[in-house]
Amino acid sequence: MADPYDDVRQLALAIFAANGRLVSAGNELVAHLGLTSAWWQVLAALRYSPVPLAVASIARNMGLTRQGVQRIVDLLAQQGLVEFQPNPHHRRAKLVVLTRAGMEAVTGAEEVVAPLDQAIADRLGAARIREAVTILQDMISVISEQLDERLPSIPNHEGPSS
Repeated sequence: MADPYDDVRQLALAIFAANGRLVSAGNELVAHLGLTSAWWQVLAALRYSPVPLAVASIARNMGLTRQGVQRIVDLLAQQGLVEFQPNPHHRRAKLVVLTRAGMEAVTGAEEVVAPLDQAIADRLGAARIREAVTILQDMISVISEQLDERLPSIPNHEGPSS
């Protein structure tokens, strides 16, 4: 009897493989710009957001940890690629915005990767790409819904009690 979840597992493995290849290709393609894939990912998240974002929002949107994104944002700020602005909705959670240099870095990365983007678009076609995006967004929703249901039942572990 076939495993009923084999297709889901194959999809997950393909996503892991694609992510790994995207990260390594990104690192190769943007290294000469002084970027890493992780830096580029955060810069692009800021560029394509319709509003400035706090670190927690960037992390949530990207499926990353807040601490990991905070480290990247701090490095980007040191390099002058982002700056912090006051957040009218939260006194301590500053908004992260691209600087002119940050916008130039994202634009440079996109120019470098344009031939790869074109090859993917040519091979897959716009309709298949849009369907893939929809499928991945649906998958993210299911995973989030399932984890949100389980999280309240996970015991709060604060270390040994005295």
